[in-house]
Amino acid sequence: MRLLDWMATRPFADLTEADPSLLRLAERLVVDAHRHWYESSGGTDWSEPLAYHWLRYEDPDPVSRLAAGVRRMSGNFKADETALAELEQLRARDA
Repeated sequence: MRLLDWMATRPFADLTEADPSLLRLAERLVVDAHRHWYESSGGTDWSEPLAYHWLRYEDPDPVSRLAAGVRRMSGNFKADETALAELEQLRARDA
């Protein structure tokens, strides 16, 4: 969550300038976390569109949507700490 909280304070252009962008990396982590969470809850028909719908990703503030999704899963799902640590290192390197 610290990374998403930090991302929320940054100009959108800063989050999208690299290839792959920091926003895209965070998005992939949250969508993958949703898949694991959904399947561990007994779901068998997971798809990326289902995850994006669940996140309400059409909102004009994608970082807030990702953070809200992580908060919604946090009671039932432990985030992949290795992936989050790698994103934190990437952010620190680029800061």
